Amino acid sequence: MAHDRLLIYGAYGYTGELIARQAVEHGLQPVLSGRNAAKVAALAQQLGLDARPFDLAGDTIAGQLADIDVVLHCAGPFIDTAPAMVDACLDSGTHYLDITGEIEVFENIFARHVDARTSGAVLCPGAGFDVVPTDCLAAALAEALPDAETLALGFDSRSGLSPGTARTSVEALAGGGRVRRDGRIVSVPLAADVREIDFGAGPKQAMTIPWGDVSTAYHSTHIPDIAVYMPISPARIKQVKRLNWVRPLLGLGPVQQFLKSRAARIQGPDQPSRQRHTTHVWGEVRNAAGECRVGRVHVANGYDVTVHASLALARRLLAEAPEGGVYTPSRLAGSDFVETLPGSGTITIGPK
Repeated sequence: MAHDRLLIYGAYGYTGELIARQAVEHGLQPVLSGRNAAKVAALAQQLGLDARPFDLAGDTIAGQLADIDVVLHCAGPFIDTAPAMVDACLDSGTHYLDITGEIEVFENIFARHVDARTSGAVLCPGAGFDVVPTDCLAAALAEALPDAETLALGFDSRSGLSPGTARTSVEALAGGGRVRRDGRIVSVPLAADVREIDFGAGPKQAMTIPWGDVSTAYHSTHIPDIAVYMPISPARIKQVKRLNWVRPLLGLGPVQQFLKSRAARIQGPDQPSRQRHTTHVWGEVRNAAGECRVGRVHVANGYDVTVHASLALARRLLAEAPEGGVYTPSRLAGSDFVETLPGSGTITIGPK
């Protein structure tokens, strides 16, 4: 490949459009794509870019990528869209990034490592807020305590949801909670563990959530026991726990359809809101002897992190990609990668 071209798929979605507009501001000229030809064409015309609409259900996706070096995949839910795009990237030798936070997607892509090595393609899922800040912090904590056996991660954010994130969250409800124990991902009830955590702005009650790091942090650190937490009020924690009683119903088609129709009405946060609502990221590791290290980093709003992180990783792959394989963000760019993003502070690590 000699074209140094980036293709953004799902460019007209909330996050995809933010990324496309920022790419132009950074001097990039990505090819814009997605399945809705009219929406792709309208945005491409606004930004003075090439449009290349195509449907992931087609049989000629790899041909669409013949002159593309890097795909930045922004069309979710990724459990439905990522397999076809990953296959096409492997067939064409195109590097692949996405902004998923879905555990199943991560695990499916990590299972393609040998295929990626053979094709020479770099696959790096989770190139946005899911999971760049937490993944980098996890890697830094593992470096600080190399024999750690447990890892807890979490973030305190009020950034709001985009329609796509809301739809993905609806799909995840029926799956319940997830943690990693003894190296294996296991299902647990929603809000299976509740503890008080100081994410960086004072202690708050927090509950476990099925966040992508349950998958990715293991591949970055090899720590066998991993859980991810998010702060939430005690009243809301009780509400979430009650959902465990009706969780099987949440996966029924009519219920999913109703919830997704409500999610589609959500509008992602505007720029002033994103600027106001930054994010505190926290992590903790322990070893068998009881030694503990706690790390924190303050970053921008989650959507702004996604925009800047995904484009930075795309530029890295366009400039000089490593050998083919599946990478986490910290393995691709280093544990200090998060510190280089606009709005990010420095990772701090110390004893509890």
